Amino acid sequence: MKELYKLEQVRQRYNGRPVLTIKNFSINEGSIVGLAGHNGSGKSTLMRMLAFLESPDSGKIFYDGSEVKEPALWLRREVTMLTQEPYLLKRSVAANVAYGLELRGEKNISERVCDSLVRVGLAPDKFMHRNWFELSGGEAQRVALAARLALNPRVLLLDEPTASLDLESTRLIHDAAVSARDEQGTTLVIVSHDHLWLEDVSDTIFRLADGRMND
Repeated sequence: MKELYKLEQVRQRYNGRPVLTIKNFSINEGSIVGLAGHNGSGKSTLMRMLAFLESPDSGKIFYDGSEVKEPALWLRREVTMLTQEPYLLKRSVAANVAYGLELRGEKNISERVCDSLVRVGLAPDKFMHRNWFELSGGEAQRVALAARLALNPRVLLLDEPTASLDLESTRLIHDAAVSARDEQGTTLVIVSHDHLWLEDVSDTIFRLADGRMND
């Protein structure tokens, strides 16, 4: 497998306090990597670095063989992240899923919106015209995931994607994540406190404690 991410001697501090120290860490393209650990273990900080939303105090981050010093727009187009409490626009389900595609000037938007909704278990004829406030928590999370899958990202980062969701939504998010990897080659990094779910969906799990990693 091709190495997509590589971190070398990465350290991060907040207000002078060390929160993350990683000597060496790599992620292969097309893999599903799980990150586990207690709150405050450094998982969210690492995810923000992988999303190129945060740069380390020291150390190097390589992506696709090149060191990333100043994240370029094309990187933000290849890597997308879904947080535990995703923000939905105050508009219809279809408009939410289509938004990113419209910003990028993509074609066949309606078709891609329908396909993405199907992939997360939401029937387009039933959900496309619903408003954001008519969705349950699980449905809103799946709409947010559909919006990201529609972009066909090279990397999809999922931060606690199943927290507080029912069993059906949890299963459907699992299936959508695996199909993204199997059908489109998407690389996934997933943070979850649901250890059984994480073990089921991941190829490899890395555990963080006190800002340090153990595989």
